[in-house]
Amino acid sequence: MAHDESRPNRRDLEDGIHTDLGDRLDYHSYLGLDRVLDAQFPLSEPQHHDEMLFIIQHQTAELWFKLIIHELKAAIRNLEEDDASPCLKILARVKLIQQQLFDQWGVLETLTPSEYIQFRGVFGSSSGFQSFQYRSVEFLLGNKNADLIRVFDHKPDVRDELKRILESPSLYDAFIGYLARRGLDVPAELVDRDWSEPHEFSSDLADVLVGIYRHPNRWWSEYALCERLIDVEESFQLWRYRHLKTVERVIGYKTGTGGSSGVDFLERALKLRFFPELIEVRTRL
Repeated sequence: MAHDESRPNRRDLEDGIHTDLGDRLDYHSYLGLDRVLDAQFPLSEPQHHDEMLFIIQHQTAELWFKLIIHELKAAIRNLEEDDASPCLKILARVKLIQQQLFDQWGVLETLTPSEYIQFRGVFGSSSGFQSFQYRSVEFLLGNKNADLIRVFDHKPDVRDELKRILESPSLYDAFIGYLARRGLDVPAELVDRDWSEPHEFSSDLADVLVGIYRHPNRWWSEYALCERLIDVEESFQLWRYRHLKTVERVIGYKTGTGGSSGVDFLERALKLRFFPELIEVRTRL
């Protein structure tokens, strides 16, 4: 098709573009958009304009959580197979996904308190605290807490999968095991332990990591992996803080819909660490 010079603000359809898609896999079908775009069910009556924002915000976060879980499980598998190189790209990707999640809060912050209270009551006791995927991410990163599984007793399949993640090595556990197999003097009790319990700070492990940081040329892949882990931890903490500030901005110090203390509950989460020895390294060097 020849370009029409008389209409400079029009882009003509190229001859090679497929237009007869009746018997082909198209974009809509490949992505399952019938299900994705028909998964928003506002409950306010009459429907409040901003409830759609609230639903899509959280559904989008769940899709990103799904990808983070996919990536973290791959990183753990690679470390358990002593193949750390792919983890550098995987964790770099996780950091960028976390950045998307961080930036999303800015969209939700366009929701004012007076707007939110008009439909907050329609979702009852539902809360992000009940997100199975968010809890999976926390467990995969090492923030293990068996008590939290009770929240999912009403969904046995979900509960059982979360229990499996709880009882499996976290990303940090896999990293520590990898260091041990590389010949570093990792304390034995960190390599063979009850994976359902959270990792406890080890001064001896901090010494091992200090050695890596003091000799990066000798331990380059381990050194680079340490920095990718720090990226993920820092990004997660920034996301937690942005979550707290968004909640504070929209509902102040009200109790959360799921029964938590709201902002106070989120503030306590900021003190949780996934990889404490990697922070201690900074102090010791």
